[in-house]
Amino acid sequence: MAKQDYDPQGASVTILVSEGPVNENLEHASDNESPGPLPDVVVAHLDKSHITVHTYPEYHPDEGISTFRADIDVSTCGHISPLKALNYLIHSFDADIMTIDYRVRGFTRDITGKKFFIDHKINSIQNYMGGDFKDRYHMIDVNVYQENIFHTKCILKEFDLDNYLFGITKKDIQPGEKKKIKKRLKKEMDEIFYGRNIPKV
Repeated sequence: MAKQDYDPQGASVTILVSEGPVNENLEHASDNESPGPLPDVVVAHLDKSHITVHTYPEYHPDEGISTFRADIDVSTCGHISPLKALNYLIHSFDADIMTIDYRVRGFTRDITGKKFFIDHKINSIQNYMGGDFKDRYHMIDVNVYQENIFHTKCILKEFDLDNYLFGITKKDIQPGEKKKIKKRLKKEMDEIFYGRNIPKV
């Protein structure tokens, strides 16, 4: 657990919940000079904001396709919009598929006390992405403007098979097998992007 009090008021508490026991490595806990451990989990408090990352590696039991999902939550308060971090995060992870949600939680007030449930103009999350990114990805917006909910899904337009193979390259694969692998990868990506199982044709 981590906690932080803020001045003049406010507090933040973070608790990590585990399905099983957490093994703490105490061999580096002595005062002698030695490298510290590399933790599996890091908890930190940021001023007026927080970032959490949850990872979900998995693989397809029949097709042998491995996927790695990272859920990133960026929350801020004050004048800084989490959308300003979006371009950096996108380029840092270089993902094949992204589902991006944005909404303003809570409200701010003007000097007369009137509540503002969104304090800046936004038409689309895509406006916070660089032009090079828009050239590489197919994107769909699903926005509910009256509820201040913005949703954008992105998928690579083209992919290089060499980025998905381990121990071999596409030059080592026969054309027919290469076509089958690309078809399997495309189906896997489409299912993740559209959020539904696609039947075999």
